[in-house]
Order: sequence, then structure tokens, then C-alpha cells
Amino acid sequence: MPETAKQQVLTGKRRWLALAFLALGVAMIILDATVVNVAIPSMIKDLNLTTNDAEWVNAAYSLTFASLLILAGRLADRFGRKLLFIIGVIVFVGASVLVAISDSSISLIGARALQGVGAAMILPASLSVINAVFVGKSRAIAFAVWGATIGGMAAVGPLVGGWLTTYASWHWAFLINVPIGIIVLVGVLLVVPETKDLLGRKGVDIPGTLLSTFGLLGVVFALIEGQRYGWVISTAAFKAGPITWDEGRLSLVFISGVLGIIALIALIFIESRRAAAGKIVILDLRLFRIRSFAAGNSVAVVVSLGEFGLLFTLPLFLQAVRGYNALETGVILLALAVGSFVASGAGAPISQRVGPVRVLQLGMALEVIGILGLGFVISPEITGWGMAPWLFLYGMGVGFATAQLTGVVLSEIPVADSGQASAVQSTSRQVGAAIGTAVLGTTLLIGLGSSVSSELEARGIPTAQAQEVSQAVASSAGQAIPGLAGAPGGDVLVEGAAAGFAQATKLVSWVAGNFVFLGLLTSLLLPKNTARVLSEGYAPPRS
Repeated sequence: MPETAKQQVLTGKRRWLALAFLALGVAMIILDATVVNVAIPSMIKDLNLTTNDAEWVNAAYSLTFASLLILAGRLADRFGRKLLFIIGVIVFVGASVLVAISDSSISLIGARALQGVGAAMILPASLSVINAVFVGKSRAIAFAVWGATIGGMAAVGPLVGGWLTTYASWHWAFLINVPIGIIVLVGVLLVVPETKDLLGRKGVDIPGTLLSTFGLLGVVFALIEGQRYGWVISTAAFKAGPITWDEGRLSLVFISGVLGIIALIALIFIESRRAAAGKIVILDLRLFRIRSFAAGNSVAVVVSLGEFGLLFTLPLFLQAVRGYNALETGVILLALAVGSFVASGAGAPISQRVGPVRVLQLGMALEVIGILGLGFVISPEITGWGMAPWLFLYGMGVGFATAQLTGVVLSEIPVADSGQASAVQSTSRQVGAAIGTAVLGTTLLIGLGSSVSSELEARGIPTAQAQEVSQAVASSAGQAIPGLAGAPGGDVLVEGAAAGFAQATKLVSWVAGNFVFLGLLTSLLLPKNTARVLSEGYAPPRS
């Protein structure tokens, strides 16, 4: 009997209600990942965060999110996808409250990490439920809605965060998850059926779980903290509770990165041997024999490097250099949201004519144009209207690409493996987002360190003072710029620092645009018959 016949396939209005509540749960975690971008400047001032602290507010969420997705997908397959989704919502909402009441960088970052744990349960569980209870053309539509939700909420988040931060406080940017979470819980309990792995595969892959989790932790930690503590030799003392790593030794960053890479390489070998012996694996590498799955995940990693890292940088620039408040920043970034929603609505009919792979490639091409366009126009004098056309194109690209990518990746995955496969593709996105934030955050720091100093010196500021101001701007993620106006020669200091920040933001745009362009090239590896697979809901068995 086919696998789909044994699952409870939803029909009629109930399937769309189920999809709506699942999508709302996904919207909550994606909204939270981007709401924080416009709230970060207020959080920096309120809690005295450094630039690295600000990076970790984002990275702690993305890192725990990414490192636990594969484990969460396996748990969802075994114990029930609906059950894990519900547990995830409860954990996420509880952690959101902890974020809102945080009064230090340590408690804030810890609560954000706990949010990532809840999000890691929600995302693969929601997608594997969709893969299990939708069939045929309705599955393709459901995939598109799920993907469009990610793209749309990533774009709307800055506006919501800006409104809440301006008219309430940054705390409410997280407390909003409480009413949303309650609605999601009630809806899922009422209309979403429970689904599990029907093949009865049991057991726990402890080596795979440990290697995947710590491998990802090690690599992303190294990328985020390399600029702060030194890539090879420690340039600053590291302190975390009772742990101290002195300056001048082999850098903890270097050790962390090497161990992380070794762990991920070991994961590949160990999982291959376990699979060959018929044991349970946390990561079934045989799934990567499916071309659409392997190539699609590669695209997801590379594109996410550019997409989400840029959204970390732009709000900082708009508020530090242009003087916009959080709400005004959100309104400017609304152009991105409008583009995303326009593309999400147009994507389905275009996909039926030319295929989802072509729509995906169109989206990435528009993203490249939009991001590089921003790189050309950004200046200390740029207005929201000057950025809007490029943000709109960027948003259209996100809408086209994100809505189609999920369906392309999972188009040929057997239902029994949907939890694990969903987790892998979600991991690809989140690893890309975490590394992208780290890489582009480091790019911003490097750019600020060199550009601000050179711009100040070009305006006659002594080298020692220029370097001191440059360090203050870099360590505060630019939020120190408005305060320079009160210093002697303040107008010149503000002008030079703003010009340096603009140059650093340009550099970030070039790097982000090239990442997405690399993703576009990678998409050429996707099979041409993916359009048929998606439209017919066909999922061939694995070899």
C-alpha cells in the first residue's frame, strides 16, 4: 500500500484551515528572526550591548535553530509531527517572554538561544505535516504558501518591529508572540491531524546528534567571534563564566572552527557506515542521491548567506547614519515586503507555465540586481525613496525564490522521510542565515574599522583621534555616531563617521550580492523535470 494511503490526507476546507494555522506558526518564528533587526539599535542603547553582543542576539537564535533542526525532524518523524510542533510553540512563546524581561546581554542571548530551540521544533514539523497530509496539486500549493510565508514575514518583520519599538518598546517586539502562539496552539489542536513515520523505525543516533550539533556550533562560533578574539592567535581574553582564555595563545576561535569542521567531516563518515549497517541515522545521506534535494539544499545555503545578513546591516545604517527611528526604518523596508508579496502571488501562475525552477532562478536574479543596486546608491544622504526601487526588486526576488525553493527541494522525497528531509532543508536555510550574519557582520566591522578612520583623516582629523572614533563606531555598530555631534568639531566627526559607515554598508552589499549570484549559478544544477514532479505531486521511492 502506498505510504500516502496510510496517512490521514486532508481534503476540503479543513486542509486549508490546517495550512493557515501551520503557516501562522511558521510566520511567528520568521517574524521574530527579523523583528529584532530594527529593534537592535534600541536594545544596544538600553542594555549597553556591543557590536558582537548585537551579532549574538541574532546568531544565538539562528545557531540553536540550525544545529537542532535535524534532530527535531527525526524526533517529529518518530514521536509525532503535530506533538513536536505543539511543544515547539510552547517553548518558543515561553522563551519570548524571557527575552522581553531580559536586563543584560547574557540573559538576552540565552533567551534568544532558547527561542531557537522552540523554532527548531516548529519549522520541520510544520513542513513534514504538509508533506504528509497534502497530495497532488494541493501539495504544490501548500509548499508555495509555506515558502511565501517565510519570504513575506522576513520582509514584514522590520515594519512590525519598528512600530512596536517606536510606540511601545523593544520588549513588545517579543511579547507579541504570546497571543499569536495561543491562536496557533488552539488551531493546531483542533484541525491538524497527527502523523508519524509509518515504517516504524526506532532508536536514537547519539553519535550523529552530537556531531551535527557541535560541528555547526563550532563553525558558526568561529565565524562570529574571529574578528573579536583573533582568527589564529588570541588578540583578546575570552571569558565565559569560569572559563578564561588568555590573550596571546592559540585562538579559541581557531580551535573551535577546526574542531567544528572535523566533527562535520566525521558526521559524514559515521552516518554512511550506520546507514550501510541498517542503523538509525540522524542524517540519511542517501537522500542526497536525489538530485533536486541535493542541489536545492546547496542553493538554500548560498542564497541565505546573502539574504538575511543584509537585513542585519540595513537597519543599523538607516538609524545610525540617516537618523530614522525604528518605525521609519520599518516603513522604508516595507518596500521589500511589498515586492515579496507581489512576487508570491504571481509566482504560482508563472510556475505553471515555465516551471518552479525557472521562477526560482528569476527570483535570485532579481535579488542580485536589487542588492547590488543598493550597493551603488547607498550614501550618507540616501533617502528611503532612493532605496525603495532596489528594495522592491530585492523583495520580488525573495518572494519568487523562497516560495518555490521548498517545493523544489522536497519534490521527490518519500513521505516517511519528510521530517528528516524538511529538517535538512530548513537547516540549510538557517545555517546560511547564521553564517551570513556572521560573515556580513564581520565584513561590516572590517569596513567600519578602515573606512571610518580613513574618512576622518581625509577631513583633517588626527590619526589617533580618527582611530579612537573608528573603534567607538565599530564597537557600537554605528550607534555612537549621533553622539559625536556633542564633541569638539562634532560636525566633521559625524560627517566622516557617516561616510565611513556608508562605505562599509556598500561593502556588505557587494559581498551579499555575490553570495546570491553564486546561488543562482548553483541553481543550474537543478533537474529540469522538477516542474512535473511538483505539479503532479509525484514522489518516487528512494533507491
